[in-house]
Amino acid sequence: MTGEERGGVSAWAELLRLPALFTVPGDVLAGAATVPGRPGPHTLWAIASSLCLYEAGMALNDWADRAEDAAERPHRPLPSGRIHPTAALTAACALTATGLALAARAGRRALTVAAPLAATVWAYDLGLKRTPAGPAAMGTARALDLLLGAAAVSGRVRPALSSAALLGTHTLAVTTVSRHETQGGSPLTALTALATTGALVRGLSRRPSGTQVSSTARQLTSYGHEPAHPLRAALAVAYAATAARPYFHAVLNPSPPLTQKAVGGGIRATIPLQAALSARAGAPVSALITAALAPLAARFAKKVSVT
Repeated sequence: MTGEERGGVSAWAELLRLPALFTVPGDVLAGAATVPGRPGPHTLWAIASSLCLYEAGMALNDWADRAEDAAERPHRPLPSGRIHPTAALTAACALTATGLALAARAGRRALTVAAPLAATVWAYDLGLKRTPAGPAAMGTARALDLLLGAAAVSGRVRPALSSAALLGTHTLAVTTVSRHETQGGSPLTALTALATTGALVRGLSRRPSGTQVSSTARQLTSYGHEPAHPLRAALAVAYAATAARPYFHAVLNPSPPLTQKAVGGGIRATIPLQAALSARAGAPVSALITAALAPLAARFAKKVSVT
């Protein structure tokens, strides 16, 4: 096997699910939108930390699943031999350490959120994902990632709890569907995810109590309008459209291909959901920045699978 085939860029891109990286910055931005203050250097450190911890989870996931993947997905980088298991585990450790170091740069409060986030990622990959607690653990990880953004800006996380709960619930639903993506799911699981999407859209219509409106939104609303309201509605529709259609198809036919498409749709829907959460909190600029990541994610997903 040549050096290009073993451990090459494409193999690592596949291992780390690089297109899924575009679903990460919106967590921190949505959390930052819920607290007083503007995103700044600490927010950038938090985003960098979040990206590293996310990729650590991707590498660790494939390392932990290498035996299962050898039987069900032999084309994956580890079972195919393109990446050595030791290299994947080393990458997971290095990315976790880097993520925690970057969180420390974002502030002590940010580190106090990043540490349990890293612990949740490792606990999920090394055992929890094979238990009934798996989806809840993954939802908790996404929720903590959003709280990381709030902690980095103001040190407070309470105003972000409502947004974190919505994002965590979405992630729980997607993860539940993904548990049977290789063998095929069940109509009930997909139907539950579809119903959850509807409930989340309704939740997006309400501004979280205690949320501080961003300075940009406050300036615009001084003219008697709330610019984030129509933006929030449009993003909520985009979220519903992205997630609901593949879920509905999986309800009608929960075959492995359609279940995998439902999982992919749920992952892609994370971006408009994050954007809607930022708009809901009164941060239209953060919402638009997050929404702009969606076409990039879709473009790269054509080259590398996000599941």
